[in-house]
Amino acid sequence: MPMTDQTLRGRQIVSLERMLHLNKDGSADLTLASKNEEIIWKVLILDSKSRAVLSSVLRVNDLLRCGITVHSLIGSKRTALSDVPAIYFIEPTIDNIVQVIEDLDQDKYESFYINFTSSINRELLEDFAKKVSLSGKSSKIKQVFDQYLDFIVTEPNLFSLDIPNTFTQFNRVDTNEDTIQHISHQIADGLLSAIITLNNVPVIRAQQGGPAEFVARQLDSKLRDYISNSRNLNTQSIQQRPVLILLDRNIDLASMFAHSWIYQCMVSDVFKLQRNTIKIHKYNGQEQTSKNYDVDPKDFFWNKYGQLPFPDVVESADIELNTYKNDAKEITNKTGITSLSDIDPNAANDTANIQQAVEKLPELTARKATLDMHMDILAALINELQAKNLDKFFEIEQNSYDPKIQKEFLELLVTQAERDNSLDKLRTLLILTLLVDLPQDFSVKAKQIFSEKYPEVDLNSLNYILKFKEITKLSNISSLNDTSINSNYNNSRNTNSTALLSGLSSKLYGLTEGKISEGLSSIASKIKNFIPEKKQLPITNVVEAIMDPNNASTTSVQLTDDYLYFDPKSRGGHSKPPRRQSYQESLVFVVGGGNYLEYQNLQEWAGNEANKKVIYGSTDIIAATDFLQECNELGKRFT
Repeated sequence: MPMTDQTLRGRQIVSLERMLHLNKDGSADLTLASKNEEIIWKVLILDSKSRAVLSSVLRVNDLLRCGITVHSLIGSKRTALSDVPAIYFIEPTIDNIVQVIEDLDQDKYESFYINFTSSINRELLEDFAKKVSLSGKSSKIKQVFDQYLDFIVTEPNLFSLDIPNTFTQFNRVDTNEDTIQHISHQIADGLLSAIITLNNVPVIRAQQGGPAEFVARQLDSKLRDYISNSRNLNTQSIQQRPVLILLDRNIDLASMFAHSWIYQCMVSDVFKLQRNTIKIHKYNGQEQTSKNYDVDPKDFFWNKYGQLPFPDVVESADIELNTYKNDAKEITNKTGITSLSDIDPNAANDTANIQQAVEKLPELTARKATLDMHMDILAALINELQAKNLDKFFEIEQNSYDPKIQKEFLELLVTQAERDNSLDKLRTLLILTLLVDLPQDFSVKAKQIFSEKYPEVDLNSLNYILKFKEITKLSNISSLNDTSINSNYNNSRNTNSTALLSGLSSKLYGLTEGKISEGLSSIASKIKNFIPEKKQLPITNVVEAIMDPNNASTTSVQLTDDYLYFDPKSRGGHSKPPRRQSYQESLVFVVGGGNYLEYQNLQEWAGNEANKKVIYGSTDIIAATDFLQECNELGKRFT
């Protein structure tokens, strides 16, 4: 990852590699070390939180390149290596401190470099210092650093604080004030880490009267304390300051249930995508098998095509595979070798052509492995599309206002698919309920079908959504949803999008694993016209209203004018918010769960704007079925 990478992921990698270089200046990469530089091999000790942070952006080869020969969990049984320095990257907890002291007492390592994922509180730090002093081995503690890296980055500008069930916690009636304060404090600490990593103090804008406001007030206080006690964070106005936009999940629930045709979103929805590991499933009759794929941050295919509609990705896979075949053929033709597998990298290279082939072999091999992985994922996605009729849910959600579409949905409810798609049906029903004032008989009929055909499906989520919609109408906070969600979800009906049912799916379903690379160019060029026009989601409208008010809708701008304003760099009280100021960079954070759909929608908007940069984060990046479970939990009190 080059030093010029200014994405959140790039900055986090730089911070982690500096830590692995014992927090010294210079490159941690041993392959770039000068002849005069001493190479130090080290042991890395992690806990579950830091392992999640590190494993999302660095791989085993990256650690080895940085001089890490062994990495272990702090709670595991570890072999003593008394002549090797140890880097600890751990949460500042009592249990971890106790374990470090125990390792120190046992002379487990030559020297200790302690790095905390977030700031250690003063009381615990003093206790740690006291225990080190009593051990009589304080000379072995070489460093103690607060790294402020307590967040997980899975895409260049997508991060999670890995705090589950926050939507449930903030919306349960029995959640006490202490719990709310604790979670808000935890979220503010995670955001503080992200801001320090980005090294630029933002202006804060936040929704009023909910979790976003709680977090904003705590974060403002924490940033003020940090600024007053640190000279490192960029507090000058040399560069334009970004804006941090804090939102409550309640701003838009429909996006959390939505089906999507974006490749990355589909992978997250149909399969399991967690911390850059994709778990796909395949079927042979009724027998199911699973396979895990690791998405490397350097995965060229994922980085290049992950944000595109599925048909475009299928077409691109075919093009990339043909390009690879041509490149490999060019090399083999020059060398007279029939296959790349016949090249021996260890053989004496007598000709320039053989030398060139040997040099290109690692890149070609890696490219083929990446393509094979995505071909397998695409084939598995196609099979799931066919077995669950997923394209139909997408079309209904895109055109939910049409009475004809509503009738089609009731027909779809009683249709049996090859594989169980009852939760997909429930998700679409929840979206219809949120976006449309459905006729009474429609809702009664839908619930009746679920109770008769899918008695195992928990409908408490529907109870919650009905109550949520009732409350938002009464409190008059649904105006943003009325102006944004409805228009953006539903005004895209046209002849192209209605062709999804007959056109897109039937063409895609003919592509089995063995045929996926055959003749896709002509197929994909036809079916990609069926994708409806991309629309901005509610969260994107909010971001546009704050970052670029001159081009945003009047309604959105008027609503966001009421957002709270905090400036951690201002002295004393908070200054009056500037009216409709433009920003080039933003950090958008949703309290209560986020998803890949919103991330991709924001990136598309930013890409269409001149020099706009948007980082998206949430308490947790969760799949639709997991959010459905949270709503089930909340809906139990309305049964």
